[in-house]
Amino acid sequence: MNIKIADPAVAAATAKHLLSIGAVKLSPDKPFTWASGWKSPIYCDNRMTLSYPETRSFMKEQLVNLIKKEFPSVGGIAGVATAGIPQGALLADSLDLPFCYVRSKPKDHGMENLIEGRIETGQKVVVVEDLVSTGGSSLKAVDALRGAKAQVLGMAAIFTYGFPQAEQNFVRAEVNLACLCDYESLIKVASDNGYINASHVASLGAWRTDPANWKA
Repeated sequence: MNIKIADPAVAAATAKHLLSIGAVKLSPDKPFTWASGWKSPIYCDNRMTLSYPETRSFMKEQLVNLIKKEFPSVGGIAGVATAGIPQGALLADSLDLPFCYVRSKPKDHGMENLIEGRIETGQKVVVVEDLVSTGGSSLKAVDALRGAKAQVLGMAAIFTYGFPQAEQNFVRAEVNLACLCDYESLIKVASDNGYINASHVASLGAWRTDPANWKA
């Protein structure tokens, strides 16, 4: 599988939620600057979904459905700090499963944990993210869980940009990724509902193909 998107109806509904609450902002003419230095016509902050009960419930229910479908033998949920923690905790509660989360780096005091919570040897875990870009930080969490002798079934996320680099990274790491929505689905919904002009669609598509060299 490696990277799989939920069915088109779910992807479209997810995109509508993200756009309507302002979790996704599109600005092809005045792009944002990411921490990496990339110029981007899109800014996505899925933490916003937590502030809107209807959207929060929708994301939770659809992620539960996605995990049951793609990873039916799941025995635990692991959130990726920080944005994956609340989403993962909501899912673990709905599925009545153990929950832990993975830090970006170990604590510098106390037990110096990288993984917070209990992981059993051989436990079948699904990693939860809110957003996947290149997959770098997400896959570091997978490495930490595998180092703790968990069996990582795959990863579930709300949204992925669908970068070619991300697909290569997930294939290389042998990790399956299932998402509610992707960039192409979101751009279609944004275009159909007047969030962007038709003239912007080509530029937005070019950015996803080669974000490091894209020009507004």
